[in-house]
Amino acid sequence: MFGKDGQSSPASDSPLAPGVQWREVFGWALYDFANSGYSTVVLTAVYNVFFVGVIARGAPWATLLWTATLATSSLLALLLAPPLGAWADTHGRKKRLLVISTFGCIIGTSALAWPGQGDLLSACLFLILSSVCFSLGEGAIAAFLPELARPASLGRLSGWGWSFGYFGGMLTLGLALAWVLHAQGQNIAPAVYVPQTMLIVALVFALACIPTFVFLRERAGPHCKNGDGSLNVSLASQLGASWNRVVRTAKAVREFQDFFNLLICAVFYQAGIAVVIALAAVYAESVMKFSMTQTMSLVFVVNIAAACGAFAFGYVQDQIGHRRALALTICGWIAMVLIVATTSSLNAFWAAAALAGLCMGSSQSCGRALAGLFAPPERVAEFFGLWTMAVRIASIIGPLSYGLVTWATGGNHRLAILSTGVFFAIGLLLLARVDVERGSRAARSVH
Repeated sequence: MFGKDGQSSPASDSPLAPGVQWREVFGWALYDFANSGYSTVVLTAVYNVFFVGVIARGAPWATLLWTATLATSSLLALLLAPPLGAWADTHGRKKRLLVISTFGCIIGTSALAWPGQGDLLSACLFLILSSVCFSLGEGAIAAFLPELARPASLGRLSGWGWSFGYFGGMLTLGLALAWVLHAQGQNIAPAVYVPQTMLIVALVFALACIPTFVFLRERAGPHCKNGDGSLNVSLASQLGASWNRVVRTAKAVREFQDFFNLLICAVFYQAGIAVVIALAAVYAESVMKFSMTQTMSLVFVVNIAAACGAFAFGYVQDQIGHRRALALTICGWIAMVLIVATTSSLNAFWAAAALAGLCMGSSQSCGRALAGLFAPPERVAEFFGLWTMAVRIASIIGPLSYGLVTWATGGNHRLAILSTGVFFAIGLLLLARVDVERGSRAARSVH
């Protein structure tokens, strides 16, 4: 498996692309490990409940404000991701984009430790900063995947990254839980110790991403020059040219028909996933009456199941095909929604949470691999920028619709989670329009 200096052997069964080293794959996967603490602790388990219950004082509009803030960050991310991805492709700067977005997310997450009760404006601003940078970083790191894996192994490597990421989320959540239990033992108020967990998230992110920047190579070079042969143009000009390139890509719908079909499908099924990520803890506290410790334990279960699902299903995906694998996970999501919306049993709720974890890891890994298969080699960051845009649109539609349903029904979370099943059902129907082989041929035909 290993050659000199850790380089993969030329064996035909190697999942790595020629010239790729295993330590580089490790560095790439470790970024998923590093940044997963943000989605786990900030968006899923801790800060969302703190925001609704403490910062917004549990007001009737608190859940709607939380979802509206996430929607705003998603809107900014979807506007920035495509042109920045095109810029990174054009100038060979995917790694620079990754560094900047990572630094922004770490700073924004650290700043979330300061807002307290009633500090709505600062909490919203720091949440938007950290969330936008988190999204841009996800798109940038995903753009390296097609360079690291052979086409037949995209699902496997994507699954490795996602599963590694969930272990990172569990580590960060475990450290946060340890701090919470210590603080409770010292009779420290939740308004003090909960924000301090944001510093734990930022620290783990900062330390764990170091190997990514040490080992991961920037393979693509700049391939867009001025008339005089230079690349020294203003950032405004670069971004303007990048937007023009994105617009040209968007107009080429027929040429990349299956990639755009996948994007539309992703908007819907990812909208449902976004609801689970952003509001699972709120649902557990509001409907199932979970305590903070129970909620964090619930997220542990989800993450363990997600890690197993992402790792195992990556192999399944490469065996049975990308579209069939994604369809199976969406069916699992529909079953999970029906169980959660109709049960009052704690055992059934825990079982549904485990099912959600399995589906979360496998569906997100599967979607990323399929997007990588449809991305032309010289435009991979641009295409993953469009993928990020679709995911961010989903992050607006899903949680915001949930917030609107709870607001319109006087806090009926069961009806809100049931309405989420509609997104998965539509996504499953739209997936039938995706032709994997045709989309792969279209990506390979671009020169």
